[in-house]
Amino acid sequence: MKAVDVAFVKYEEGDGFGHLMAWASLFPVLITAGLIWHIMFKRELQAIFLFLGMLIAGTVNNKIKDHVKEPRPPTCEILDMCDSHGWPSNHSQFMAFFSVFITLNSLFRWHFSSSFNKAFTILFPWSCGVATMYSRIYLGYHSKSQVVAGFSAGLMMGSIWFLLINYVVAPLFPWIEQTGLGRALYIRDSSHIPNVLLFEYNNARAARKAANLPKKAKD
Repeated sequence: MKAVDVAFVKYEEGDGFGHLMAWASLFPVLITAGLIWHIMFKRELQAIFLFLGMLIAGTVNNKIKDHVKEPRPPTCEILDMCDSHGWPSNHSQFMAFFSVFITLNSLFRWHFSSSFNKAFTILFPWSCGVATMYSRIYLGYHSKSQVVAGFSAGLMMGSIWFLLINYVVAPLFPWIEQTGLGRALYIRDSSHIPNVLLFEYNNARAARKAANLPKKAKD
């Protein structure tokens, strides 16, 4: 057996499709890393609460696993994974939670400059999610029922989290921005801006022009 080094996901040596599936199994890791970087550099409240929701959902999923104690498929012996439980799948729960949260926000909260951007934002997470869920079955880490259970759990928790954040917590975003901690850490909410990229671009250009004005005046 060989493994993808960054997360030790095993696949059958010589199996090209298995190698691809091993990388597909890493989507939750890549998404988490990307979200952390986004939070560090953008300080967006939506991203912060999405990350918090993922942590809570993951904890709940692990508690369910510990309670049910359903073993992984027999292939767990080859994968050295028999010491952990398999129902429901953490990877499937993570991807379903992330995908449904992004989809609901795209449909009901966020603004897009084009229908293509909106469709891409909705479809891309689901395509990654399907690849991840299939990889867990193909590589032998989970049974179909464990993946379906994880998907169902993520779908339910992601939907509830969307409702909680957007209809209970989001009205508090302006207050959070104005707190001492919020201002010290530059925490912000840009969900009300139709095109954040264009907004930042225009403001960056305006700041450059403003910075050059004194120099031109001296000349």
